[in-house]
Amino acid sequence: MSAPAPRCFLCGGRALAPSDRHLFWPDGATRRFALACGFCGVLTDRAEGADALAHLEEAMGAERFQLDRAAPYGLDIFTARTAATRWRRAATPADAAQRAALAHPHAGLAAEADLDDLDENGADPIAIGLMCRAGEWEAALEMLRPHRATGASIVILADGEGPALTPEPGILVARRPMAGDFAAQRNALQDLSPARWMLQLDTDETLAPGTAALLPALARLAEAGGAVSIGLPRRNLVDGRLADLFPDTQYRLNRREVRYAGRVHERPDRPWQRSLVALHGAIDHHLSLARVETRSRAYEAMEPGGGRLEEEDALLQPFRD
Repeated sequence: MSAPAPRCFLCGGRALAPSDRHLFWPDGATRRFALACGFCGVLTDRAEGADALAHLEEAMGAERFQLDRAAPYGLDIFTARTAATRWRRAATPADAAQRAALAHPHAGLAAEADLDDLDENGADPIAIGLMCRAGEWEAALEMLRPHRATGASIVILADGEGPALTPEPGILVARRPMAGDFAAQRNALQDLSPARWMLQLDTDETLAPGTAALLPALARLAEAGGAVSIGLPRRNLVDGRLADLFPDTQYRLNRREVRYAGRVHERPDRPWQRSLVALHGAIDHHLSLARVETRSRAYEAMEPGGGRLEEEDALLQPFRD
């Protein structure tokens, strides 16, 4: 068996690959990089990245980030915005040229950004939505209830027919037949959101309240840069053990008007250029071994070619650096 590809020092994905990308600075200087991450877009010249991560952490602690042309990594503004979230910071374009570059990711302009802390206060609350089976809504509500402390509204959409319920202020339980179409159910859930942005979780997923508390600030950062969709890493825990499938980014925090597509393994239907990946925390996905061994084939039966059968092997492998 061949050795697995090295993980990206920034996002943790096994997506470092040879690249001919280069960056340029306003004075005309240019630099070519040997490797690029296909997930987060960071550039580097070698796979081992401990020194790069330490250097970047220090740089992201300042009030202004200006890419050092001798740094052990390269960032355009699109990737710099993602990188800053790892340290719970917001990177915004420093000038008009950087704002234009943000709208055209990886165009080549070396990043320069103003930095500030992501703030848990002062942003409009989001909604947290969840789809479930008919008899699961009460358990789902108890799972989501801690997020009410952040000001988030809770919307649960249960499979089946029946009247909507409002068990308490800020909580809605509605019903709709899923009919084997996950995207259609997610879109119906989006339409029920009382907030401009909704995070959707599944019944086997959890998100730490401290991670969720920054989502309104991330939504505000996304809107300032023209993004409508935010991805979070997902940690797949198979019988409690972290699987090698990581970061398994899930674009679950979306503007209310964003539509999902795909009967199974549904994804937001929007240009990737209008997305943002946040690295400040992760969704935890709790799976049993039995579930892993059946889920892909079940989804394949629902939508031939869409079951992602190849993911089963990665889920069955324990996490390796």
